[in-house]
Amino acid sequence: MISISVMALVFGVVFLAELPDKTALAGLVLGTRYRASYVFVGVAAAFVVHVVLAVAAGSVLTLLPQQLLHALTGVLFLGGAAMLLLKGGDDDEEVREPKDQSFWKVSGAGFMLILVAEFGDLTQIMTANLAARYDDPISVGLGAVLALWAVAGLGIVGGKALMKRVPLSLITKIAALLMTALGVWSLYEAIA
Repeated sequence: MISISVMALVFGVVFLAELPDKTALAGLVLGTRYRASYVFVGVAAAFVVHVVLAVAAGSVLTLLPQQLLHALTGVLFLGGAAMLLLKGGDDDEEVREPKDQSFWKVSGAGFMLILVAEFGDLTQIMTANLAARYDDPISVGLGAVLALWAVAGLGIVGGKALMKRVPLSLITKIAALLMTALGVWSLYEAIA
């Protein structure tokens, strides 16, 4: 039986944790370059894989010390911010439409990007912890998947609208700043 309260709690926690994360940025970038519905199918499928793995690993992750998890998460966030700043977004760089916009190419690109980028991510670890805590894998899994889909959808749809009004370099700097703040906060939690 599905617990609406557990599902809603997990949705809220995962949604808020993932909103400033690289998923929204990845969805934003993919949404500016590819057909949104194709991107969403690939991204949604990758998130299902991630949530299934997280829920399955829930009991194992609770054995790791919290300080180690926070330190690892902090380093990953800071590394992501550094990569964003080093790669940067050039205002003069035009966003070119890929030549091949086929469903399988676009959804496959979205799937692979999220599968690799989100593996071991904070929300995957949080989902595993929530699954272990509530011992309700279906409710936790549904809440997490719906939250991740919502963030990805916002990023994909918002990407096209945002790129028309805001320079890519500014978006990149803001995303890097958010990731830096999350990294510093995670490292602080590891030390405290």
